[in-house]
Amino acid sequence: MKFVLRACVYIALQCSGEWRVSFLKCSDVDDYQLVAIMINQILPPSNMLWNILVFCIILQLIFHVNDGAHEEIFSNAVWNEATIFDFIEDDIFFEVIYPEKLSYTYRLRQAKNFGIPFNHVFKGIRLVLADPLECCSLPYNAPELQGAVALVSRGDCSFVSKAVKAEEAGALAVIVMDSNPENDELYIEMVDDNTNRKPKIPAAFLLGKSGYMIAKTLMEAHEAAAIINIPVNLTSVPFHKLNQPPWIIW
Repeated sequence: MKFVLRACVYIALQCSGEWRVSFLKCSDVDDYQLVAIMINQILPPSNMLWNILVFCIILQLIFHVNDGAHEEIFSNAVWNEATIFDFIEDDIFFEVIYPEKLSYTYRLRQAKNFGIPFNHVFKGIRLVLADPLECCSLPYNAPELQGAVALVSRGDCSFVSKAVKAEEAGALAVIVMDSNPENDELYIEMVDDNTNRKPKIPAAFLLGKSGYMIAKTLMEAHEAAAIINIPVNLTSVPFHKLNQPPWIIW
């Protein structure tokens, strides 16, 4: 569009005998001259300025339509063809099966240098809130955490401490949600605390907004646990088909 407008200015100035084209980039002048030659060949010499004006209007309409179509095609191609791992490479995901109110796919960031990876897929496993939620000591509800994934909150102790206590309670993995319930975008890198403790369960970080919504929903419904699949394979899932929580924008 800008090219067409500049070319029209150049041609109009040339035809009116005014060669004030210093505002044009030197590298672009040849292109504008080429357009001028092309128009001179196509349009009759009589009433040249009027013909140029009409021709430029037509060109602008063509460029506008084509640019819009190109943008739409490109955006649709990106939206339809791109998958999760075109945007997110190293994070993992879990999905809530029950309760239905929480049935979305959630993104997690694995602990950076402690715990073990989520190499095993846990299907239909319970997600249980630790009590107390910070999980800095052995939870009071340790029996409920046995064989489950513990959902704990950030704060009061290190991430390693939370993983250690969740493991002592019998949890098979631990998810640490941010203590800020408004956090819907910032993922924290969970690192070792240099205490030489080596938890042997997977650990991952969950956004505070998602953690808050999960905890709030379970407590209000008096549900002992959510049922989840973790991790889930989203390698081939198109980005627009993500079943993400409505309160999160990835």
